[in-house]
Amino acid sequence: MGINHQIKIINERLKKKKLKISIAESCSGGLISYNLTKLPGSSKSFIMGVVCYSNESKIKFLKLKKKKLLKYGAVSIETCKQMCKNLLKISKSNIAVSITGIAGPGGGTVKKPVGLVYIGIASKKKLRSISLFIIKNYQGLTFKKRF
Repeated sequence: MGINHQIKIINERLKKKKLKISIAESCSGGLISYNLTKLPGSSKSFIMGVVCYSNESKIKFLKLKKKKLLKYGAVSIETCKQMCKNLLKISKSNIAVSITGIAGPGGGTVKKPVGLVYIGIASKKKLRSISLFIIKNYQGLTFKKRF
């Protein structure tokens, strides 16, 4: 099952349940929003996508606290959760998704290597986030749950 099929299923479920979704992207640069909106009828469920690559844009558009952003860094579970929670409030959607990470090829460290990605999903009742490690190989990108 490819990504296009999965996106189609997500889009259909959102429409069926009459849910609205918003996306806050950093390392993916709008790719998730693009894939969600390229399908016919996506405007029934997609409210907004925000690409906030720099710390300044995360502070200005997603209302992240500068002090916390400097403390934990842009690529952290704390930042990912805050992106999600704030987008949920800003967009007034039912579901908010956030993604932040180190896409590479440079920028990684021992503690935060290239390929480290955090994904968050929030509703009014729940906030979940996971850490993934993306490995580039000959078959393309492979997502592995890190912890």
